[in-house]
Amino acid sequence: METALILVGIAVVVLGGEALSERFNVPAPLLLIAVGAAASYVPVLPEIHLEPEVVLLGLLPPLLYTASIQTSLVDFTANRTPILALSVGLVVVTTFAVGAVVNWLIPDLGWPAALAIGAVVAPPDAVAATAIGRRIGLPRRIVTILEGESLLNDATALVALRTAIAAIAGAVSLGEIGLDFLVAAGGGAAAGFIVFALVAWLRRRVTTPVIDTTISLITPCAAYMLAESVHASGVIAVVVAGLLLGHKAPIIQTAPSRIAERTTWGAIAFLLENAVFLLIGLQTRWIVEDVIASHLPLGWIVLVCVTVLATVIVVRLGWIFALRVPLLLTSNRGAPAGCRARSWSAGPGCAAS
Repeated sequence: METALILVGIAVVVLGGEALSERFNVPAPLLLIAVGAAASYVPVLPEIHLEPEVVLLGLLPPLLYTASIQTSLVDFTANRTPILALSVGLVVVTTFAVGAVVNWLIPDLGWPAALAIGAVVAPPDAVAATAIGRRIGLPRRIVTILEGESLLNDATALVALRTAIAAIAGAVSLGEIGLDFLVAAGGGAAAGFIVFALVAWLRRRVTTPVIDTTISLITPCAAYMLAESVHASGVIAVVVAGLLLGHKAPIIQTAPSRIAERTTWGAIAFLLENAVFLLIGLQTRWIVEDVIASHLPLGWIVLVCVTVLATVIVVRLGWIFALRVPLLLTSNRGAPAGCRARSWSAGPGCAAS
């Protein structure tokens, strides 16, 4: 009963937070984090710990799937260079940069643990960024790139984190790291394609919207677990399956089934995306208590956190500015005259450039 009350309470707070965000023109994610942080100090509320299994199996696959089925595969392919540069290159660079900073500030921690911290903070969350971007009217291509980055950066970060944890337990060679990335990417893509092929085959034979939607609800977890069972990337599997199913939806689904699926996943995405930010805020109390109980001085911990935050911001800005020229040159090749020299802010007519 207590768990059911907590879930209902989270849903009610999410709805209230969304209403307040629209009323006062404040981004809902930021508001919900603040509400969750304040609620974590309310004595009558139970202490909530986000377990890795809950995030990786209960939250991540459905969030990735609902984002990927709504992402245009054509736009994703057209912007693959900046998306891969951000979701793979930037995550790796940020992991090593933050790892170097943490290892410098806390030498006793060791390189593997420092890199694990870097992998945790390297992938930015794009939910708040895209929500704010749409509100202030960012160009569609920039929003597309941010959404595409969010689909893949978690996969890179999880592989980096897994490698760092393995390095803590023992020595890991550069070849093993490269092989781990290849297995994660290739195996995840293969698992996603297998799930896509199976679901597409079923959907050609199912015309009932309720059954079709039920198949859709099973798809992300099936893709994730299939990939993880062979030690591949479940994130990539879910993204590949979602992108392909969303692209082929007009062919393999009836119109009522597509409407039912999009409506269902829209509601799921709304609840889960906002619930994640509320849950992040609810972790505040026990995290602060653990920090206070640490053997490190509180001031030093604050210094490390601020330095890590500054490193993530500076590295991202530096990476984007460093890649702007080559990306501009790449996008200008074969682009229409009116689309040249517009880089990432190109309009819809320049999407393929």
